[in-house]
Amino acid sequence: DDVSGLHHIFDSKTKSYSYVIKLFFRTLHKCKQNKMKLAILSASICAASAFAPSASYSTKSALFMSEAETAAPEGAESAEPETPAAPLVAPINGWVPDETKPCYGLPGVSGPLGFFDPLGFCNDKSLDEVKRFREAEIMHGRVAMMATLGYIIGESTPTITYGMDVHHTIANNQIPEVPGTVMFPFFLAINFTEALRANIGWVEPGLGPLFTLREKYYPGDIGFDPLGLKPSDPEEFATMQTKELNNGRLAMIAAAGMCVQEQINGKGILENLGF
Repeated sequence: DDVSGLHHIFDSKTKSYSYVIKLFFRTLHKCKQNKMKLAILSASICAASAFAPSASYSTKSALFMSEAETAAPEGAESAEPETPAAPLVAPINGWVPDETKPCYGLPGVSGPLGFFDPLGFCNDKSLDEVKRFREAEIMHGRVAMMATLGYIIGESTPTITYGMDVHHTIANNQIPEVPGTVMFPFFLAINFTEALRANIGWVEPGLGPLFTLREKYYPGDIGFDPLGLKPSDPEEFATMQTKELNNGRLAMIAAAGMCVQEQINGKGILENLGF
C-alpha cells in the first residue's frame, strides 16, 4: 500500500511538472510574439518620424540660471540715473514755467516793490489761470496806452472826424458826435483784430476747457511785430516785456484818471493844464 501510494504521488507530481513546463514554454512563445510585434511597431514609428518636422525646444543654459540667481534683491538701488522731470510746457520766448517763482516766473516783477500782489490774485492759481491773468493785463495795458494818446490827440489836434479845426469837445463826449459812417468801420476793425487774437491764443470752445490759452502760446505774443522790435535773446525779451507791462500799468491808471477828471470839471486834458 505504501508503495502504491508513493507511485500515485509521483505520478501526480510528474503531471504537475509537465503542466508547468508546458505553461512556461507557451508563455515564452507568447513573449516572443509580443517582442516581435513591439519591434515591428518601433520600426514603423522610427520610419514615420524620419519624415516628420523636427520640433524645436528651448533650453535654459547656465547663463540664464546665473542671471536668475544673481538678480538684484528687492529694494536695492538702481544704477540708472534719475531723469529730471519734464517742464509743464516747452520754453516759449525763453520762459519756462517755474512753480517756485511768483506767477511761474513770468516777467513783470521790478523794483522797488518787487512782486506786488496785495490782494493775492495769483495765490494758489494754476498755470493756465496765471497765463490768462497775464493775457488780460498786457492787453488792457496796450489798450490803455492807446487810450491815453487818444484822449490828448482827439481833443487837441485835427482829426478825421472834426477836420482841421481843433474841436475842444472832451473825449468822453466825442463818441455820440462821431458819424455812423466812421464809427461802423472802426468797430468792425476792432472785431476783426479781436477775433484774430482769440484764434491765435485761445483754445476753441468745445475742444478744451473754456477761457484757456493754448499750451504753446505766450501771453500777449500774437506775432505782430512790423518794426522788428522783439529781441531774440530771452533775457532781453524779458526786460522788454517788463517795460511794456510797467508802461501799460501806468497807462491804465492815467486813462482812468483822465476819464474821471473830465467827468468832474468838463474840461479837456490839455485845457485843464492851461494849454
